Amino acid sequence: MGRIEIYTDGACSGNPGPGGWGALLRWNGHEKELSGGEVETTNNRMEMMAVIEALAALKGDSKTIDLYTDSKYVMQGVNEWLAGWKARGWRTASKKPVKNQDLWERIDSAVSAHNVTFHWVKGHSGHPENERVDKLAVAAIPKP
Repeated sequence: MGRIEIYTDGACSGNPGPGGWGALLRWNGHEKELSGGEVETTNNRMEMMAVIEALAALKGDSKTIDLYTDSKYVMQGVNEWLAGWKARGWRTASKKPVKNQDLWERIDSAVSAHNVTFHWVKGHSGHPENERVDKLAVAAIPKP
């Protein structure tokens, strides 16, 4: 199947408030767009849901994935904080409970099933795929 590119983004109208997420999966000249939303959430949770749902959409064996996000929270969480949180029983370095533990556990499980390299992109800076997933996320925000 070759390398898969995934682009993810989350959006919130108010923080907390209604939110949406969007993802773009690209492989061998094929593309798939995904999106969803929640009535009461946070921007960070929507960023995380985009990653979870994008990885959940992959069927079959382990894949090699380049995942692009504009969320430093997601990027640092996976690359820097996750191992320590798990080692401390889902506590931060200051012994506080990890925020969004439910979603971090899902990300940990999803990432461990594949060979995922996370890449940070600057949001709202004209990056074509990031702009595209931002539009998907904003469009998925539930309207009152």
